[in-house]
Amino acid sequence: MGSTVLSLRIDGELLDRLKGHAAKRGMSVQDYVVRTLIRDDFDERFKTSVEETERFYGAA
Repeated sequence: MGSTVLSLRIDGELLDRLKGHAAKRGMSVQDYVVRTLIRDDFDERFKTSVEETERFYGAA
């Protein structure tokens, strides 16, 4: 898996909040944002899997 650059424009207030969240975890802002995106993507895929399973087997 390769990597690609994603450039974002965010306001200073949001950047400050991201810096604070990242610092609490001992992470860089970039690492914090990437991990957050990965977690949200997993949550969305997991929810979709549960919904598809319920449709297939019928809701309990």
